[in-house]
Amino acid sequence: MENRRKLLIRNKRIATGLMIGAAILFVIARMQKGNGIWEWIAAFAEASMVGALADWFAVVAMFRHPLGLPIPHTAIIKNKKEAIASNLAKFIREKFIANDTLITKLQAYNPAEHLAVYLISRDNAAGISKGLSRLMADSLDFMDNEHIQQFLRAALASKIEGFDLSTSVGNILEKLRKDNRHQVLLDEMLCRFADWLATEEAQNRLAGSIDDLCTKEYPILSVFIPNREQFTRGAGEKVAKRLNDFIQTVNEDPEHQLRQRFDTVVTDFIARLQTDSALRAKVEGLKLELLNNRLISDYAKSIANDLKNWLTADLQQDDSKVRDKIAGAVEGLGLTLSDSLELKKLLNEYIERLLLRHGDTLRETVARHISGTVNTWETDDYSNDIELSIGSDLQFIRMNGTLVGGLIGLLLHALSLFI
Repeated sequence: MENRRKLLIRNKRIATGLMIGAAILFVIARMQKGNGIWEWIAAFAEASMVGALADWFAVVAMFRHPLGLPIPHTAIIKNKKEAIASNLAKFIREKFIANDTLITKLQAYNPAEHLAVYLISRDNAAGISKGLSRLMADSLDFMDNEHIQQFLRAALASKIEGFDLSTSVGNILEKLRKDNRHQVLLDEMLCRFADWLATEEAQNRLAGSIDDLCTKEYPILSVFIPNREQFTRGAGEKVAKRLNDFIQTVNEDPEHQLRQRFDTVVTDFIARLQTDSALRAKVEGLKLELLNNRLISDYAKSIANDLKNWLTADLQQDDSKVRDKIAGAVEGLGLTLSDSLELKKLLNEYIERLLLRHGDTLRETVARHISGTVNTWETDDYSNDIELSIGSDLQFIRMNGTLVGGLIGLLLHALSLFI
């Protein structure tokens, strides 16, 4: 700011000095009564004075009234502050941040590629990790406040109490039921059960259950079973095989009776969740019981405290595992993005859609901010700041006006002599 002020004062002095020099030269030339070369000097000096005075008036009139006289259409920047603010905001809105301009710049920049390159860098990943871990540490300190915890518990309890669990569960199940997606869930459960049946643990448990059954239900007969351990083990394997065969049959038959019964059960349960007041009351009671259960509350609190203490201790270490994991995840994201042209294309297209969707809001917000900020400035300060920014360059107009005016004076004098 101070350098700009010094430069403005210097250029003003040079421009004013040229104007005064032209005036002195004009007076000297006239004193010589226009004889010989002085005739040409007088023409040059006279035109220089006119040019200098005209440009001085034009430059000064932009910022203030020349000589303090309230001449119309002077002090333009002061008097037109609101119009300048509005036009500046409109210009930036329509030229700098128009949709076409931003999309063109965005496509040329390729943000997905730049993001991938940035994230791949280990130093950048470590920086992001450090920032996130610091945010986590600050959040833990904030959450440690007892008043905050009480407020959060009360707010959470209020939300849970007002949450219609029955309707929500019914809606979720209804969503799953569309396009038979609940059957996919049944397939997954059957497959997991089949995988478990194939394990030695499952077959040992089945063998043990068969042995217990024989002992309790047929105590006398069980005494006469030869190789009892081998018998129960073989029976367990056969039961597991039969169950696996049944699961295979269900998987291969889209119209299997089990699927139909499962569909019926799910459909009836959804309907009951919506309409059966007794079931809804039972679900609501279960929700409130879990919410108000002291043991569950204390258990959840102890888990949260253990997690907080572990995170706090880890984040204080130079070789924090959490920071290292976050950095690895960030770097891995960068590598994935870098290796996938399709992913980069999708990310760029998503950013463009966001820009188009929120571009109007962005432009209006920026325009209002610019216009509002300029209008809040003090008029004199605003005018002085602009003069400091461009006034130094405007003084060259005065300098050029003095010299160019003089040259035009010489040209006109020569033309008059020729005519």
